[in-house]
Amino acid sequence: MAQAPRFRKDAAAVAVPGEKHPVDETLPPLKMFTSGLQHVAAMYAGVVAPPMIVGPAVGLSARDTAFLMGASLFTAGLATLLQTLGFWRIGAKLPFVNGVSFAGVTPMIAIGKDRGADAIPVILGAIIVAGLLGFLAAPYFGKLVRFFPPVVTGTVITLIGVSLLPVAFNWSQGGNRTAADHGSVQNIGMAAGTLLIVLLLRKLLRGFLQQISILLGLAAGTLAAIPLGMVDTDALRTAGLVGFPTPFHFGAPQFQVAAIVSMCIVMLVCMTESTADILALGRIVDRPADARTIEGGLRADALGSALSPLFNGFMCSAFAQNIGLVAMTKVRSRFVVAAGGGILILLGLCPLAASVIGVVPLPVLGGAGIVLFGSVAASGIQTLAGAAMERGENALIVAASIGVGLIPIAAPDFYHAFPKDLLVVLDSGISTGCVAAILLNLAFNHLGARRGAAAEAAAESRAEPVPAH
Repeated sequence: MAQAPRFRKDAAAVAVPGEKHPVDETLPPLKMFTSGLQHVAAMYAGVVAPPMIVGPAVGLSARDTAFLMGASLFTAGLATLLQTLGFWRIGAKLPFVNGVSFAGVTPMIAIGKDRGADAIPVILGAIIVAGLLGFLAAPYFGKLVRFFPPVVTGTVITLIGVSLLPVAFNWSQGGNRTAADHGSVQNIGMAAGTLLIVLLLRKLLRGFLQQISILLGLAAGTLAAIPLGMVDTDALRTAGLVGFPTPFHFGAPQFQVAAIVSMCIVMLVCMTESTADILALGRIVDRPADARTIEGGLRADALGSALSPLFNGFMCSAFAQNIGLVAMTKVRSRFVVAAGGGILILLGLCPLAASVIGVVPLPVLGGAGIVLFGSVAASGIQTLAGAAMERGENALIVAASIGVGLIPIAAPDFYHAFPKDLLVVLDSGISTGCVAAILLNLAFNHLGARRGAAAEAAAESRAEPVPAH
């Protein structure tokens, strides 16, 4: 049997000449499919949640809301293929999953106020413009990589994981805060059981089965939930076999200045978060992201967002939960995630297939999500271990940035008196923490720094970070 490619265990991951980096390896078809399916299972709820929220909020019928969900799956698949396979200077070409951004939910609901279903063309028109502007701005974001040393990226990666954990906690409670059984012993017990199953599978299994322990845990948790009446199969009975997201199903896009400004702000938030996610993923797969990689990734984000409204989809950005899955499974092939993108496209074209994954109860997803999102935070802590924390300035940067980033999580109403447009940024702990870390790093390690301190900061930015394994 051929020996597996050998790589150094450092961030540079220098390969033996002639051998592929694990990111560029292809896996056997069955392993490719099941690993890709695991990525889809991890992100599915996050993809369909925004249309599930926005649709009823703007007065869409259940049928039209279901159409939006299918469109979101389809466009998430297209955006994921742009990221993983790419062409020209588009795509990070990393195992990077894209889907509908939660950052746009509140602004889209605000745009839809008093407009009803007529708001959808206005929202889609604003997303097209924001996506095109983001595409043009991508090269400038790519040049900012030198301002993301380990002290910044480690802080942001940690915040990504911590910010996602409340999502897993809400899923574990049932997902619907207004439901009578929200937070019930049964829901939380099912989440705890799924978490225990995943941990046991990771401990007991070996090889490929260990790598898909999340998928196996989701399947086992769903089977255990059936006799408890927690699995809703109505969607399976009513879903059609084939359904294409007809272009401009809700009418031709409309372009209104206020809506465009609002969605451009969302695009900037998405680009900030995606930059942090690309840097995080680059460290996890031992292929550190440079300016070219970030530029390509942001271009794919923006182009995917600009194309998404053609098929009635919303703005696309990185899905951090899948970064946790890569860190946990050690499967670094971008073609695995590309297979997941293909599965998302098929799910968008086949409502019945999409409904199969949709039957997984949210408490089951929540139990698995605790492991996934916690893995992201652990990767951030590992990165901080190589961030020269013995320097007082760096410790202060981390302390203040994490404190600022935790405000929206610990005190969700903290910024309630601020203008609604600002809440797009302020209510995202990832965005506020990232901005704080960048500004504090500039203030302490760049602007007005002593020559020696500046040299130390430059050396740190070039330092080999601790691999996130």
